[in-house]
Amino acid sequence: MKLSRERVETTGPGRPRDPQVDRAVLAATVELLVEAGYQKTTIQAIARRAQVSAPAIYRRWATREMIIEDAIFGLQEGDDVPVPPATDDLRADLLAWTRKFLDRTAHPAARSAIPGLLSAYHHHDGVHERLVQRAEAPARAALVARILDAVPNPDANAEDTAGIVFDMLVSSTMIRGVSRGHEDADEWCLHFADALYALIGTLK
Repeated sequence: MKLSRERVETTGPGRPRDPQVDRAVLAATVELLVEAGYQKTTIQAIARRAQVSAPAIYRRWATREMIIEDAIFGLQEGDDVPVPPATDDLRADLLAWTRKFLDRTAHPAARSAIPGLLSAYHHHDGVHERLVQRAEAPARAALVARILDAVPNPDANAEDTAGIVFDMLVSSTMIRGVSRGHEDADEWCLHFADALYALIGTLK
């Protein structure tokens, strides 16, 4: 999640967005989350660290939560959400998904940010919808499709069960990543991927 950062200048109204500004803001956000914590990662603090103006930030992100989501979840405007490539080995694919999701939430910046984001989602209606639309929904669709592809004769409940597998993946890796970081990560990922594989086996 380390992002390079350099001094940049903002662009005037009507000009194309400068990707250097985006990179500087996201890098500054990650640094502040690690060094100062969620509460002190404000728009003004990000602007000072990134050496850009606050209006330049607001032209790109409407809220602090949007910046933090983009910084810790690797979201960029117009980019596809990266998901592990599918192979012919479902167990290996589940391990790759588990490791990717755990790595994302176990990063120090994510461990700092996620509790604050969850509080914001609870207290402000609609703030979570952007993350769901841009990251969770495409990832969910990709994993559900991968699971169903591995089931020769899925029953009527197979898609719902595959969705539950995704929910388990997201919630478990988030709790594990935030609470334990990368402690015993290899062993935990293996056991968790095996548990998901066993659940999927009930669909066959």
